[in-house]
Amino acid sequence: MTTATLETLDAVALAQALIRRPSVTPADAGAMDLVQRQLEALGFACRRMRFGEIENLYARRGTRRPNLCFAGHTDVVPVGDEAAWTRDPFAGDIQDGMLLGRGAVDMKSAIAAFTAAVAAVLARGEPKGSLSFLITGDEEGLALDGTRKVVEALLAEGEAIDHCVVGEPSSAASLGDMIKIGRRGSINAWITVEGKQGHVAYPQRAANPIPVLVRLLGRLQDRVLDEGYPEFQPSNLEVTTIDVANAGTNVIPARATARLNIRFNPGHRGAELEAWIAEECRRANEGFAGRVDLRAMISGEAFLTEPGPFTEVVSQAVREATGREPELSTTGGTSDARFIRALCPVVEFGLVGTTMHAVDERAPVAEIVGLQAVYERLIERYFARFG
Repeated sequence: MTTATLETLDAVALAQALIRRPSVTPADAGAMDLVQRQLEALGFACRRMRFGEIENLYARRGTRRPNLCFAGHTDVVPVGDEAAWTRDPFAGDIQDGMLLGRGAVDMKSAIAAFTAAVAAVLARGEPKGSLSFLITGDEEGLALDGTRKVVEALLAEGEAIDHCVVGEPSSAASLGDMIKIGRRGSINAWITVEGKQGHVAYPQRAANPIPVLVRLLGRLQDRVLDEGYPEFQPSNLEVTTIDVANAGTNVIPARATARLNIRFNPGHRGAELEAWIAEECRRANEGFAGRVDLRAMISGEAFLTEPGPFTEVVSQAVREATGREPELSTTGGTSDARFIRALCPVVEFGLVGTTMHAVDERAPVAEIVGLQAVYERLIERYFARFG
């Protein structure tokens, strides 16, 4: 698509153009270039920040505070079974009022809607402050070289961002029914029990890792982490894989592995949970003629943006544009808001997430237009309140 000017930017057309860039993590496929061209046409100073294979973009228009930032990602998950799609997942087709394609919901349409909203607002006058975009190509992957690194760089430079809206698909059933004001933290753990292979008839000559791993997982699973936390659901630990890879019926295997994930509320810190798992692994190793190893990765801490003037501005914009009273929620998985919270208060607001990551991912065209309307009012109400 060609670069649009103020007030003429078509959010749906821009979303289609972004979908046509098959930016499956870590590929960019020109998606970031497209966003940059649109923002430069709107007067943004754009700065590409590449870490490893990942393209990132920080763009700012204005130098005054407050600085309202929009954050999002151009990368998408793989399409899965492409034959199961009714349309080419990267064609950006519109059928029966629906925009189809990978990224239609998560979350290229939100980037397009906020960009179009900025164009419309600027056509009516200059805001009393700055607008910025923080766009990454590494949200759906390991998220090591994306928003995390950009935030670290901006903090080191002293860049001031006062509030941020992440365009993740936050709505549950209807556009505007939910705003995410917090998220649980997440920690992944990989446990490997190294034993000694042997014949099942001679167990004294072997060291079976399976009973050690099973007992360990049982102790981890049996602990009730908490009963909940204000505004948050209870923390939970889930075992996601157990692998032995033993094809023999008469062989004691040499190794057993497991992976688990904990989603935790602000009653915990990731380091404390990691230390607990490590202690349980140490106990499991006592008296065992083998070795229990742990690798853990904290992908984000829990956070909460307390209800207040900022959340009310966002809620007001939603009410005015959709007629709905949004629920302030902390449900769901993780997002890049977990990194942005180090910079400023952050909320998430976007489309209904029913089909994200699914075959035939799709967003109603009317919802994309409606999302732009919410964003327009949000920008205007924000600067009226904080500018």
